[in-house]
Amino acid sequence: MRLKTLCSALTLTGALTVQAQHVMDVQTQKPGAPVQPTMYGLFFEDINYAADGGLYGELVKNRSFEFPDHLMGWEAFGTFEVKDDGPFERCPHYIELRNPGHNDRRTGLSNNGFFGIGLKQGEDYRFSVWAKAPQGQGKIIVQFIDRASMDEHQQFTEAKIDITSKDWKKYEVVMKSRKTIDKAQLRIYLSGTQTVDLEHVSLFPVNTFKNRENGLRRDLAQALADAKPGLLRFPGGCIVEGVDLATRYQWKNTIGPVENRPLNENRWEYTFAHRFYPDYFQSYGLGFFEFFQLAEDIGAEPLPVLNVGMACQYQNWNNESAHVPVDQLQPYIQDCLDLIEFANGPTTSQWGKIRAEMGHTAPFNLKFIAVGNEQWDNMYYKRLEPFVKAIRQKYPDIKIVGTSGPDSEGEMFDKGWKAMKSMKADLVDEHFYRNEDWFLSHGLRYESYDRKGPKVFAGEYACHGKGKKWNHFEASILEAALMTDFERNADVVYMTAYAPLFAHIEGWQWRPDLIWYDNLRMFKSVSYYVQQLYASNKGTNVLQLTMDKKPVAGQAGQDGLFASSVYDQNTGEVIVKVANTSRQPQSVQLNLLGINGQPVAETLTLSHNGSYDDENTLDQPERITPKAGTVSTTADRKGAMLNDELPAMSFRVYKIKK
Repeated sequence: MRLKTLCSALTLTGALTVQAQHVMDVQTQKPGAPVQPTMYGLFFEDINYAADGGLYGELVKNRSFEFPDHLMGWEAFGTFEVKDDGPFERCPHYIELRNPGHNDRRTGLSNNGFFGIGLKQGEDYRFSVWAKAPQGQGKIIVQFIDRASMDEHQQFTEAKIDITSKDWKKYEVVMKSRKTIDKAQLRIYLSGTQTVDLEHVSLFPVNTFKNRENGLRRDLAQALADAKPGLLRFPGGCIVEGVDLATRYQWKNTIGPVENRPLNENRWEYTFAHRFYPDYFQSYGLGFFEFFQLAEDIGAEPLPVLNVGMACQYQNWNNESAHVPVDQLQPYIQDCLDLIEFANGPTTSQWGKIRAEMGHTAPFNLKFIAVGNEQWDNMYYKRLEPFVKAIRQKYPDIKIVGTSGPDSEGEMFDKGWKAMKSMKADLVDEHFYRNEDWFLSHGLRYESYDRKGPKVFAGEYACHGKGKKWNHFEASILEAALMTDFERNADVVYMTAYAPLFAHIEGWQWRPDLIWYDNLRMFKSVSYYVQQLYASNKGTNVLQLTMDKKPVAGQAGQDGLFASSVYDQNTGEVIVKVANTSRQPQSVQLNLLGINGQPVAETLTLSHNGSYDDENTLDQPERITPKAGTVSTTADRKGAMLNDELPAMSFRVYKIKK
């Protein structure tokens, strides 16, 4: 009797956990608005050690001794001197190593890298240095060392280099690491008694992305390619503005020989007192040429963001004097025009010639340019106007991206949109870092937008949980839910990008972030997989999907379901995306109107049986990843019909051959 009662109770409990079936109609024979190739993109900013210490492959910190503390990142010993009359005009500092005066003494220096230097056993590393020997001959010994080693020797790889000239020359040697270690150091000894001068001390993996010498960390760059982005926005972010105009990002300083690219302050080194990194600067080794090249490599449209003549408004609140007077903006406007020429101009033009000299004779085919980052109010609008006028006059085909400021709605947001419409900006950059309630309540955000005005670039967004500002599973599912609204409204939403992109596990200032790493390993957040699922299945045209003739956007009676659908003309597939944001499984029926026969739907599902606060980690990088499956359909006179049950808190993509 008790067993029967228990079984009845379990049956009743099971019935309560699955809601009534939700019927969705998909109009597969009526392709609608085109989905732009740029719809799902990437946003890069040098925050969280995203460039130096991250994507940029350089393993040496302060390689040109240009930090304000010229030996920051280095430990020098013996007899040495830092000098400032080196061979590179914008990076003049170097170190001179001299005879310490006794056979048992040593002169040299060690570099700590970025939270250590990560090396892999059996991998080759290219050490290079600009050097000269004032007496015409000198020697150095280069070592990979492990200070924590209990072995007899700290060094586990060593090379000797003869310095053979009184003049500055570049010397290179490839060194194979004999161990895997995440916190090695690079040590350089003076060998013998002859003085040697060293400048631009560099160490790169030979195995960079695309095997380029001034290259990118392979695993991180490959993760960008695997995300299938249609857009790459760079270089930021707040670093575009700088704390003041002197420290703003200047693209012309980031091109040409890397040895002569000047150091710049990174405003993120001290922005947060509780996440303070006084050794965080921008070497500009990853510059605009490399950004354009990366965009080309991963199949994304480049979207550079340039300064509008304003320092960071947050840090210069209502301080008009911190910004360039409107009548003195011409150099900033010229920077925009010159950048377009650098990207697209013929090799006979001033800036197109420089691009060709850097190794890219063909144009980069730039189509978009953004002017200003997250600025607002009249201080921004009156400065943007002459930029728009000048770009339109010289380059009428270039699409201009303006901004609505940091708010996702409200008085200043509305004022920004009004100004962008008045100036006829092509796209408006919206930013929203908001909590769970906001994401759940904005499933119909873009339905009411003006279809005749500028298009939308949702340029920075992420779900920041209440008291849970990290990459947890629940936040990623809510992002997937909101993205159905991007897709449904592809006639007005042309570009989107989650932000930020990268974070070093030991050096972050801001989270959540899309991709995390240490010196040897990396993992993709669940939010990364959401972005990848959308970008890999964006289709070519929107298909109407409704429940009771209404969009499926978490509305009343829809039990936390969000859905959208597209058709892919290239593959002949109907693609349906459904997010279940409720804490209970949901039964769904997809009526695929216009599809004949009984096709099998392929599925990709993000779900998790553990805590909704769980995330991927370095030790468990694939803890939560999409899982493939199939669902059968049945046929009726109107088309195919698919019945399925979505797990609680899940996101599923259905792909059906039409």
